[in-house]
Amino acid sequence: MEQKLNIIKLLFYSGQLTIAELSQTLQKSLPNMTKMLEELVEEGFVLETGLAPSTGGRRALKYSLKNDAFYIVSVSMDQLFTRIAIFNLNREHLTQIEKFDLPLKDNESALGQLVDNIEQVIGNSGIRKSKILGIGIGMPGFIDVKKGINYSFLNYNSQTESMVEYISNKIDLPVSIDNDSSLIALAEQRFGIAKGTNNTMVINMSWGVGLGILINGELYRGDNGFAGEFSHIPLFTNNKLCSCGKTGCLETETSLLVLIEKAKLAIQEGRSSKILEIDFNNIELAYSKIIKFAIEGDSLAVELLSEIGYQIGRGISILIHLLNPELIVLSGKGAIAGHIWQTPIQQALNEFCIPRLAANTKIKISNIGFDAELIGAASLVIENINIDRIVYKMTA
Repeated sequence: MEQKLNIIKLLFYSGQLTIAELSQTLQKSLPNMTKMLEELVEEGFVLETGLAPSTGGRRALKYSLKNDAFYIVSVSMDQLFTRIAIFNLNREHLTQIEKFDLPLKDNESALGQLVDNIEQVIGNSGIRKSKILGIGIGMPGFIDVKKGINYSFLNYNSQTESMVEYISNKIDLPVSIDNDSSLIALAEQRFGIAKGTNNTMVINMSWGVGLGILINGELYRGDNGFAGEFSHIPLFTNNKLCSCGKTGCLETETSLLVLIEKAKLAIQEGRSSKILEIDFNNIELAYSKIIKFAIEGDSLAVELLSEIGYQIGRGISILIHLLNPELIVLSGKGAIAGHIWQTPIQQALNEFCIPRLAANTKIKISNIGFDAELIGAASLVIENINIDRIVYKMTA
């Protein structure tokens, strides 16, 4: 049964594979792999999807997961908003992505609201819970993945169950959680621009500036699971209070919230710009408009992004000196600014990095960007599939 589970995982990540490719990856004999695939086809989890391109001999059959075999509820949280989608096994949104205002800071009802929001999306979809494999949730904060606890937000004080167990018991589905930036890194590694790389840093440009670390092709979490707090490198002596309670953190000069505040201040100072048109009461629309205007060439918008990009570049210089990565991926909400980030970041690298260390590190923009956390949360469910639940589904 465990080998069948491995086949399901491989097909989820790869889309389509031949028996030979599965056999080679899982190091199982062709007859053994053929038998397991035939059983998965009969059980309704896998289907034949045509022939592979000819390599000179008989063309091999390709297999993929059956779209409607089961579904995944994917939840992408940040400090202010939560997005929820239901994916099929081709990682396609079966339902429209639903967005909820759900501020996390000092919100004692946030956990209950999250449960209600997930239940609402499942109910609106019309999908039976028996067809849902599980719920994957990406969230900001210090996450203990093993204990199912978020030490920063969604606090749940119970002696009998963890936060994950609480959500699972309320909704009656398996639940897995992870840090948002770690899931973005997982998505970039599995499906994005970091695929095939070994040592990559994935920067989550959002209301903070998160970091997912991939070392030797594996997600690096550190001793307690808290590695990657890029936002809180004490880089400045600006006396600005950070969300962590300290001052001078990288986040205090580089987050999208800072971008919005700098834009408002520039307008108050009488600067001319399309930014005058922005309704700053809607912060999601505000940051995306500033980036849009920068892409269109608005000088103030470009200036604001360049200032932030330069400071992020200073932080990246530290990463390069410490970890010597082959690739830095700019992902998350802010990645929509694309190439505009690269020039100021490169300027900072030129100033602060030892050339020999920086020479072989590439800076690239995510090609999955805004959906990376949702895709990562869906992948989290696949990574934590419960074998007993799969057995139940196969025999139900």
